[in-house]
Amino acid sequence: MNEENHEQEFLNTYNKEQYEKPSVTVDLLIFTIEDDELKIVLIRRNEMPYKDSLALPGVFVRIDETLEEAAYRTIKEEIGSCDIYLEQLFTWGDIERDPRMRIISISYMAIVSPHKLKLVKGERVSEVKLYSVNKLIDTKEKLAFDHMKMIKYAIERIKNKVAYTKIAFEFVEEEFTLPQLQKVYEILLNKTLYKANFRNKIKELVEETDKMTEKQPHRPSKYYRLRETEYEQNKGIFKR
Repeated sequence: MNEENHEQEFLNTYNKEQYEKPSVTVDLLIFTIEDDELKIVLIRRNEMPYKDSLALPGVFVRIDETLEEAAYRTIKEEIGSCDIYLEQLFTWGDIERDPRMRIISISYMAIVSPHKLKLVKGERVSEVKLYSVNKLIDTKEKLAFDHMKMIKYAIERIKNKVAYTKIAFEFVEEEFTLPQLQKVYEILLNKTLYKANFRNKIKELVEETDKMTEKQPHRPSKYYRLRETEYEQNKGIFKR
């Protein structure tokens, strides 16, 4: 009997009930900037456990789907669009993180500019809306499960990625002014940036368009867009 047949024989007799199986969920941290604040999409749970508590949107991973497919399914349920930035954030596996049973959660971070955001209330929730991240943390709002810990982790990830990636551009439209872009950087880094220094540091990332702002009370500003050439990843922008 060859090796392939040995393998198949083993699989045919393998006892799938030999080990207990944890459930797996995907939780989504969907960030945007609105009214000059970093905000996150939260739902209010309409079922136990943590009924009526704020929580991150999420789903149980189906047996026939990948983690990423589950993440996009959640995005589609909550904001109706999958054309946004998405990255896997962290795996949360504390034994008692969920009172129902052993549940391992993989968190994903999604970023969407306000003009693409359209909130959709799912069947299992009583509310879905944007919440200011800073106010959530300052008021020590109690969230379901370990979701506040996930939010704090994601905020630090964003701050770090601003320094060496183009992640800030995910918060603006395809064409933007430099003051608009600088404001996004300041919100994400939670600090004021000097105009001249900022423009010097991002000059390799952007290129001018032939458009200008109109009907503004102040001097018109040029519109820019993200430069198509790749930026040197090891150069960084705002190193902490």
